[in-house]
This record gives sequence, C-alpha cells and structure tokens, in this order.
Amino acid sequence: MSNIKVGDKVRFLNSTGGGVVRSFKGKDQVLVEDEDGFEVPALIRECVVVGDSEMQVHSSRRSPLPSVTQAPAPQSKKPEPQPEVEKVTETAEGERLNVYLAYLPIEPAKVMQGSGYECYFINDSNYYLYYTYLSEEGKARQNNSWTSRYNGIVEPNTQIFLEEFGKEKLNDLERICVQLIAFKKDKPYSLKNAISVELHLDTVKFYKQHCFMENDFFDEDAMIHPIVRQDIPEKELLISAAELQEAMQQKVREDRRVRQTIVKKKATDSTILEVDLHIKELLDNTNGLSNTDMLNYQLEKFHEVLAKYAACKGQKIVFIHGKGDGVLRKAIEKELKTKYKQHYYQDASFREYGFGATMVTIK
Repeated sequence: MSNIKVGDKVRFLNSTGGGVVRSFKGKDQVLVEDEDGFEVPALIRECVVVGDSEMQVHSSRRSPLPSVTQAPAPQSKKPEPQPEVEKVTETAEGERLNVYLAYLPIEPAKVMQGSGYECYFINDSNYYLYYTYLSEEGKARQNNSWTSRYNGIVEPNTQIFLEEFGKEKLNDLERICVQLIAFKKDKPYSLKNAISVELHLDTVKFYKQHCFMENDFFDEDAMIHPIVRQDIPEKELLISAAELQEAMQQKVREDRRVRQTIVKKKATDSTILEVDLHIKELLDNTNGLSNTDMLNYQLEKFHEVLAKYAACKGQKIVFIHGKGDGVLRKAIEKELKTKYKQHYYQDASFREYGFGATMVTIK
C-alpha cells in the first residue's frame, strides 16, 4: 500500500466511496477528496488505487477543463434562381421606332355625351422604352410647368393602358408631352437619341364620332396620335393666332377673286350639287398634316355639307373622292351606313367620274 501517492484515485475497501488523494496524515492515513469536494481521512491500508491521474476526477473546487466545441460545418448556399431572360421577337421594321398614343371611348355609342375615355401607350418597335407621359395644366401653362401623369418601362412590340378619364379632364390634356429613352437588354443595338415630343390635342374631336377611326392596333375605333414615326419625332405645327387670322383673311380674299365654293351646281342638271373632297381642293397647304389629319378634315367637310342640306328632301349631292387607295371612299360609305341610314347613296356616273365619286340623295 505504500505506493499510494498524492493525486491517485482510490476507492475504499471497507466502505463505499472513494476519491482523489490530496495529502498524507501521519504515516498510515491519507486525506481523500470525494465527489462532493470534502476531504475524508482514510487508512492507507483500506485504500486501493484505481486510477493514475488527478485529471480523471473533477472536484467542485477545481475548474473543469474547457470543453472544445466543434464549429458547425459550413452549409453550402443554394444557388439563387436566376431570372429568366425575356425573349423578344424582333422584326426588321421594328429596328426603327414607331410610338403612338391612342384614345378610345369607353362607350362608343355615347361619344357625343363624352361618357369617358381610355388612353394607351403603343410601342411598335424592338426596343424597350423608358417613358414619361406629361400634361401642362391650368394656369401653369404660362410658366412652362408640366405634371408627370405616368412613367415606367414598356416592353418591345407592346401596348399598355395608361389611364381612364372623364370629359371633365379633357382641358388638362390640351397640351401633352411624351419623353422617351430607347434601349435593348443583353445585346448590342443601335443608339437612339433621347426624344421629347410636345403635342396639342384638339379636345373638341373627343366629342366627334368620326374622329375615332379604324386602326392597326385595336378592334375598336380609336384616335391615334403618332409620337415617333420611323425614328423621326413628330413636330407640332405651331402657328400664332395672328398668323392664323392673317392666313384666313388672305384665303378669303383669294377665294373671292379666284376660287369658287367647293359646293357648286352642275350646269347640266341644276338639282345635283358637286362637292370635291380632294385635299388640294380643300386646303392650300398641307404641311405638317398627317394622312389621318387630312382624312379627318375631308370627313368634316362631308358632314358639313350633309348637315347643310339635311332639310332639302330629294337633293342629290355628288361627293368626289377619287379612286386612289379607296381610304376616303370606304370612310364615306361607313359614315353613310352608320349615321345617315335614311339617305340613299350609289356610285356616281361612271362616264363622268369613273369609280371616283359617290352620289347621295337626301331623304
């Protein structure tokens, strides 16, 4: 038993328990620290060594060795799903910008009452467009101050809804502006200049049924205003009030000297009136007018003549529209079928006009 030394782990032979030898007490006793940290005297002959190191037994008065905590294995991050690249179907003609604003009546049958309207932005090109749609409102017009109504990005070959408004808002749309920046995603492309187009809207046309016409973008009739055509921004024809008045007076003076009214009686038959709707017969200068503008002006003259002779039962009127592409002829026939069902119409004399005129009989 004399081989017991301080630090040995021992157990007692004649009783339960044991611990770690901490010191000797005389020649035949040792002090043993039990599990609770108390030192208990024991005879050396009643102790049996069961361990070698003090490190195998922990005392409440001794700090245990710090435990080693394994760091959690790093978790591999799941790859974030990449957004799908939008596929754009491009066309050869789409490489040039063609941009329009379109206005449609909510209730086409109630255009005269101004039941309300919808506005759409049309991007007929291969380019994405940053756009801003603005209006110059009220007293701010004198200060060249504009209000942004809508802005965003429109995708290629797409038309988007902008707003719905009532007739009480028409005055806010007398002057509008559209600003554009064109670009493509993830591919090289031809640079386009930033565009800003200001337009004056004739809000009176919103009350006229014939100003909403068949078009390439909607099944319904719409009023289409070009913003950019074939990469060329629209330029508003700006005429001052003084210049307009002078031009009108000049035209009156010239008409008195040279021109006759566009409605004239035929020498061969005093009951037939002849109205030439060729644009050159109606206007001296068409600079700045689009094909749509000229067609609308011709139709206005057509309506004006029919209104003038509406009470003249049996009156025959020959409208000369020419052959051409037949656009004016079709427009006139559409008006007669929808708005003047009470009147009778037919092709005018082939010998005199070919297929270029329509005769209407007031009923």
